[in-house]
Amino acid sequence: QDSPQPSVAMPPKKAAAPAKGGAAGKAVKAAQAVKSGLRSKKSTAYRKTTTFHRPKTLKTERSPKYPRKSAPKTNKLDQFQIIKYPLTTESAMKKIEDNNTLVFITDVRANKRQIAQSVKKMYDIVCSKVNTLVRPDGVKKAYVRLTQDFDALDVANKIGII
Repeated sequence: QDSPQPSVAMPPKKAAAPAKGGAAGKAVKAAQAVKSGLRSKKSTAYRKTTTFHRPKTLKTERSPKYPRKSAPKTNKLDQFQIIKYPLTTESAMKKIEDNNTLVFITDVRANKRQIAQSVKKMYDIVCSKVNTLVRPDGVKKAYVRLTQDFDALDVANKIGII
């Protein structure tokens, strides 16, 4: 059966290109394969817990472009704000004479340590203990007991209570 198709000549097949280094290159590859193993078994990661936690990622430190507060916060309770005024009632005078104790009206928010520090700053005296109470009218009263080194009467004179 003759077919009218034209016969197309196929190009001649090229010979396989020789490997680099020839037999020596093959030997090197074979040696590497023997050393590493052709089908070396990969170690598989296995899960130890039943719950999945996302992996930890990079946490960068904050570096703000501008300060969130324009000015630092000022301390509203300084020594002049804590101690308002000394009390000069008869019972307060009796405390000064008998118990070596000064009586002050203070800010309600101040605690005993702050009261002791502000008394020390303002009047240069050391107090041994501070007792406080909040009066029914909502004002805090502080009984400041002085150490043996200081006399409450002298301090009261210096302040101007007596």
